[in-house]
Amino acid sequence: MSTSSSGDAFGDAGTPGTGEVTATVIVAAPAERVFAALTDWARQGEWIPFTTVRVLSGDGGEGSRVEAITQVGPAVLRDLMSVVKVDPPYEVRVVHHGKVLRGPGVLRCTPLGAERTQVVWHEWFHLPGGQAGKVAWPLLWPGSKAGLTGALRRFARLVESGKLS
Repeated sequence: MSTSSSGDAFGDAGTPGTGEVTATVIVAAPAERVFAALTDWARQGEWIPFTTVRVLSGDGGEGSRVEAITQVGPAVLRDLMSVVKVDPPYEVRVVHHGKVLRGPGVLRCTPLGAERTQVVWHEWFHLPGGQAGKVAWPLLWPGSKAGLTGALRRFARLVESGKLS
């Protein structure tokens, strides 16, 4: 991922970290519809498990601040992010700049004809815990990838059924 002026604005959070994860899915729907559903921040909780998302400032587009809170039992993870680029219907870039989750992320939509779209979700997190975090990453990565992939599959089913658009 190339760095830009947004990398400077967020310090280390704007540059790729060593915790890299990618998930992808094919959605049987046009890219415009898929992109609109992906960037409907408040509805992301319908397809990202245990998560509530809200826009803190802005309209959800470039310059907006978004908060995602994931809670499993007593464990709570607050993910603060800023939307740094929106190129409908192809790409949205964010920078995670919370205390735990830090680093750039991108959601890309690639049209595969009029009624099919490939979605790629890619994150480059800075791993918390210094060297211990780097050592633990190979153990955590499969769960991270499985979680992102499962969320995208749920997303695809909701878009294809017309429940998200």
